Amino acid sequence: MVLVGGRGTRLHPITKHMAKPAVTFGGKYRLVDFVLSNLTNSYIGTVGIITQYEPHSLMHYIEHGANWDLDVSGGGIQFLTPYTAYDGDKWQKGTAHAIRQHMHFIRQHDPELVLILSGDHVYKMDYTPLIEDHQQSGADITIATFKPHDSLSRYGVLKSDETGRLIHFQEKPDHPEGDMASMGIYVFERKALETILTEEMPEGFDFGKDIIPKALQEDYRINTYRFEGYFRDVGTVQSLYEANMELLDRPELLRLNDYKNLPIYTRSSDYPPHHIMLSEPVKNSLVSDGCLIQGTVRHSILSNNVAVLEDTTIDDCLIYSGVTVNENCQVKNAIILENTVIPPNTNIVFDEVKVIDNDILWALGDDSNE
Repeated sequence: MVLVGGRGTRLHPITKHMAKPAVTFGGKYRLVDFVLSNLTNSYIGTVGIITQYEPHSLMHYIEHGANWDLDVSGGGIQFLTPYTAYDGDKWQKGTAHAIRQHMHFIRQHDPELVLILSGDHVYKMDYTPLIEDHQQSGADITIATFKPHDSLSRYGVLKSDETGRLIHFQEKPDHPEGDMASMGIYVFERKALETILTEEMPEGFDFGKDIIPKALQEDYRINTYRFEGYFRDVGTVQSLYEANMELLDRPELLRLNDYKNLPIYTRSSDYPPHHIMLSEPVKNSLVSDGCLIQGTVRHSILSNNVAVLEDTTIDDCLIYSGVTVNENCQVKNAIILENTVIPPNTNIVFDEVKVIDNDILWALGDDSNE
């Protein structure tokens, strides 16, 4: 079960008109590519994708899941949307609430285990060792954990004993009592999941805030599984920008170019190859298909169909698809959203990363040239 319905308010205005998992990452990818590729690489072929906020672009992008080899008979991808029922409208109020509303989908497939994932994290993971560890532990629930490099107050913080059994859990604490965090990845025994959500906590909205603390209190056996690989929660503009820049500065962390071990699949465009017209104007950058580069690009990531025209310099930027940066411009520390047009002779130079689109650019007015 993949949760993709959140608003992603901390990523505004990037998520103003799209769900967070549909946000571009690394030039040619979307955030949702990572979880879908991980499922394929783990040979898991029955996937419920729970949508809510701005679902159209994401559903159009995924379609039947063919780009991730998830268009399989007897399983495959099914979109699970909010709906109206006899007892009222089914709008999601949290992660656990979303799963509860689609228990009929789980019952239909009658699994022994349910893997619950988020569609907006950046990581490469084979879920098979996680599932095997869960089965060997005899646990009712297993939580995947990692050691974050940013503030622990953004996560659920855990403590476990020497056997890996969870003994203490805090959801986004001001004063964390541990150094391991939840990845928002859960393996549930199907019977335990159904009992907790429908009988013991029918009003619980969120796994981290409600379900896990209640299950710990009720003495369910909760196992922890430590993930040693690269994992980033890109829930803010700054964290999204930093994770993209790590592709340039520390490519060995995510190893996005490794297509032998856990490749990341995506929906490819039909654009022609990128065209770099000057000698050596591009340094330490990722340039996607269909780009035309007549200016200088340094330490930046360009998505499909971007034009950087003559006498223009791009530094430390993420530029999304369809953007045109006209002649004699200077742009630094910016995330430029889809189809934005930067007029000629414009300077957009920030000390900290800022998001720019046509509306924001218009509002800046003459200030953009100061």
